[in-house]
Amino acid sequence: MSLKAGIVGLPNVGKSTLFNAITKKHILAANYPFATIEPNVGVVTVPDTRLDFLVELYKPKSIVSTTFEFIDIAGLVSGASNGEGLGNKFLSHIREVDAICHVVRCFDDENITHVEGATDPVRDVEIINTELILSDLEIASNRLGKIEKKAETTKDKDAIKEVEILKKIVNSLERNIPIRLIDFDEEDLLLIKNFNFITAKKVIYIANVDEVSASVGDNEYSLKLKEFANLENSSVVVMCAKLESELADLDNSSKEQFLKDVGISNSGLDKLIFATYDLLGLATFFTAGVDECRAWTFKKGMKAPECAGIIHSDFEKGFIKAEVMSFNDLENLGSEIKVKENGKLRLEGKDYIMQDGDICYFRFNV
Repeated sequence: MSLKAGIVGLPNVGKSTLFNAITKKHILAANYPFATIEPNVGVVTVPDTRLDFLVELYKPKSIVSTTFEFIDIAGLVSGASNGEGLGNKFLSHIREVDAICHVVRCFDDENITHVEGATDPVRDVEIINTELILSDLEIASNRLGKIEKKAETTKDKDAIKEVEILKKIVNSLERNIPIRLIDFDEEDLLLIKNFNFITAKKVIYIANVDEVSASVGDNEYSLKLKEFANLENSSVVVMCAKLESELADLDNSSKEQFLKDVGISNSGLDKLIFATYDLLGLATFFTAGVDECRAWTFKKGMKAPECAGIIHSDFEKGFIKAEVMSFNDLENLGSEIKVKENGKLRLEGKDYIMQDGDICYFRFNV
């Protein structure tokens, strides 16, 4: 599964510095608005100690981790939905992502210009949210104007349903309520999926703090951001982008020592990746052997044939059974043979709901 997260925020909040850390690429991170003109795209490997264990056990010829694509989008400003700054060009990039990582400045630094003059995380979030809402409102209103006429004249059930949903969306957006906070059922969400509404996407707020605050875990600005995020049931990851960028150039042992020295238990980037996975309802299954050990991303609730289809469409079409063992059983018992001897290797059918950490071999016939 190809997964994308868009990194958004006002100019000079640390987005490009964070992106440097995520991808270990040294892109332009200048101290002026719109330093990032084209969106930068980078792929990050999802850390997973379970895959490390499988590699140690099977000694495979090939190792494939799951990956996550992050897109760094130019700093938005007030009026972006009307073309201010670099405007709608960059709002269009956000429409293509699965989730939004909203970087919010939660530090003071007189050497780094703040486009609004002073640090205020809630105000900054509301500026971005307003622009995203206005952009969605324009699309929803335009579509409503067209489909409403069709619904009135043809009495088409699908058109009538679409009008009903769009009116609900327009009404909410006009009251500054993002689409993700509207109570929709699965059928409704499917109907509006093709619109790629930005405010329908789930959001993680990233509180970009200074190094001192990162070791403590919070400061007055990040606490204000958390209060705001709680009101819309969104999560906040606190990190220091500058610190993460420095960490990105270190090997694993040096990184562990560095984190220990500054008093941080886990890398902020790792926390962000795991939080994004959780936000999107994702999990991991594995295929393992001497040829290859590989981690695969799937959505929680998917059944065995659907997960087989992630590997290859023929696997899903011709699915017969899945041989499954849980990672915990393999780790505890130490080998595949002992898993079988203890009756922990299972044969699962088409209705089996895959679990995080399942290690699978799919039987199929096309």
